[in-house]
Amino acid sequence: MDTAQMTVAQITALLLEQEISLQTINRLKMDERISVKRLIGKWEVSLQKTQRERERIAALYEYERQLNYEGYSLVAGVDEAGRGPLAGPVMVAAVILPPECYLPGLNDSKKLTASQRESLYKEIKNAAIAVNRCAVSAEIIDEINIYRATVGGMYSVIAGLSSAPQAVLIDAVPLPHLVMPSKSIISGDQVSASIAAASIIAKVERDHIMQELDCQYPMYGFSRHKGYGTQEHMEALAKYGPCPYHRQSFAPVKAAAIATGCAG
Repeated sequence: MDTAQMTVAQITALLLEQEISLQTINRLKMDERISVKRLIGKWEVSLQKTQRERERIAALYEYERQLNYEGYSLVAGVDEAGRGPLAGPVMVAAVILPPECYLPGLNDSKKLTASQRESLYKEIKNAAIAVNRCAVSAEIIDEINIYRATVGGMYSVIAGLSSAPQAVLIDAVPLPHLVMPSKSIISGDQVSASIAAASIIAKVERDHIMQELDCQYPMYGFSRHKGYGTQEHMEALAKYGPCPYHRQSFAPVKAAAIATGCAG
């Protein structure tokens, strides 16, 4: 390929291709045109960034890789979203990813923007071997407490996966009654690809629910704070009292119900 005869536009298009021979790159590096030198410089920076991201994602599979080595090929990651809010469900998700599945940008859902989560949500659902999630309502949370509601949801999503997992990785919460090997990992959504994927599924699904609730109860601002105890939310609670989707057993909600004479 005679790159010296190519236009800058043609070289730009060439550098967007997935595979470029080392010989072609070396020829481009010898090109004396300033614009070509800049293109090659940007291409090399992008290549280095991509390589660093691949290495970061590969490191997220350390726990899954060890389980694969032990003979467990179907490893589920489990996480939740929404244990802390004053309103709405706690959402629990389980995801089984193919071994070493490359999902650029995959991370703890809390470290991603809303648009990044939405994009990865679609990619995870397309790439995953199995995905399951369930919403545990505020009513159940009030009945059995948030921790037991979360644990129950985790057992439920694992049991409901379309492909039965051979091993399970869970973010922080121990699940001693699972029939398959499992490991609870503190901050698991930061160190396990499967748990990170589950955290994104749970977060996006819960955010969608809170946006729907915002349409029913616009006075609370659910679409903005997702039910967390922000100043805006606390002021709305003080003014309107709780709605049926508030967690009546949570102290701020209980206090607001008493102050406004509204039991929700």
